[in-house]
Amino acid sequence: MRVAGGGELTTLAPSKSRSARPALSERLRSAAADLDWILLAAVMAATALGLFVLKMSTSDDVAGSPNYYFARQVIFVAGGAVVMLIAARWDTAELQRWIWPMFWGLLIALAVVFVLGRAAGGATRWVDLGPFSLQPSEMGKVAIALVLVGVAVERRTMLGPTAFTLSLAGVAAVPMLVIALQPDLGTGIVYGVILAAVLFLAGAPWGHLAAGAALLAIAASMVLWVLPAAGVHVLEDYQRERLTAFVGSDRDTSDQGYQLDQSTTAIGSGGALGKGPDGATQTQNDFLPEHHTDFIFAVTAEMLGFVGGAGLILLYALIIWRGLRVTAQASTPTDQVLAGAIVAMLAFQVFVNIGMTVRLMPITGIPLPLMSYGGSHTLTTFAAVGLLLGIHRRRSHLTS
Repeated sequence: MRVAGGGELTTLAPSKSRSARPALSERLRSAAADLDWILLAAVMAATALGLFVLKMSTSDDVAGSPNYYFARQVIFVAGGAVVMLIAARWDTAELQRWIWPMFWGLLIALAVVFVLGRAAGGATRWVDLGPFSLQPSEMGKVAIALVLVGVAVERRTMLGPTAFTLSLAGVAAVPMLVIALQPDLGTGIVYGVILAAVLFLAGAPWGHLAAGAALLAIAASMVLWVLPAAGVHVLEDYQRERLTAFVGSDRDTSDQGYQLDQSTTAIGSGGALGKGPDGATQTQNDFLPEHHTDFIFAVTAEMLGFVGGAGLILLYALIIWRGLRVTAQASTPTDQVLAGAIVAMLAFQVFVNIGMTVRLMPITGIPLPLMSYGGSHTLTTFAAVGLLLGIHRRRSHLTS
């Protein structure tokens, strides 16, 4: 649902005095009644499936430590659950106070990567924190959504349509440029999707959105084909291979083409009901690269077959549907635009990751929410779900 303009943020009624507070049991019942249990159940089911697939597919990856990835992911999920609860309790009426501190905090975190970051896979995106690593660009997805929503609600009635669109695009362009320098193309694209969702829901003209899409298509063509043909290489070879390996009828013999070949082989070999954890030869024999991160959907399809893969897609469809429902029923312009931006972020990541594994989309390094191994994106996904639950809770309070 598009929001025609900004508006006054709905303020909640003052809290009752301590002496008048209801009993703990009543507050627990009220909190339970305000939860979107369908959304929460779908998220927990996808998380449980992800833990199972991760445990089964990585038992031989680290010599002497069969539960290495599984145990760490359990810790990430536990931390994510805490983050989700905190996000669900946060009131977006306070957002305007935090817009610019969050923006500058994000830029500082992204800049720290260039000083203290660790390089891996041709990119410098991670900062080591003892036994774990933090990817600021990944966790910045929720931060940039909050910043853009706050700026959109604040400036919608203050600026004309063109100035409004350029204002939001300028805010998003700064962290996107820093992320592109790391380089982290996939995460930068997700930031762009969040920007487009905020503009759409805040009522930006269709022409502005179409112009942005056209500029993106022209830029992609220049970077991938036109400039390299003229001897100017903007991207590294591995980046260009990632983006072009899925196109063309001829078999791609690059490293990225090998990954896609193994992914489609794994998915096809799973059949209807799958080969089970022990029979998943593409995974267990390490033919499928990055089977615990980027290509975990292919692992799921090989182990659990069409039924397992389709079941996971249905869980994602349920999560997206509940998110759209939260968006449609949000009680304030801020909540509505924020919920829509979060849904767009999650849906895009699911679509691109699964599309990548079946050779319909380029390899961009975008993880599969709730399934792929990794601390930063697990915390980010749970924070996003928590914000959706909080928006649903505030709506329930107003209608009860």
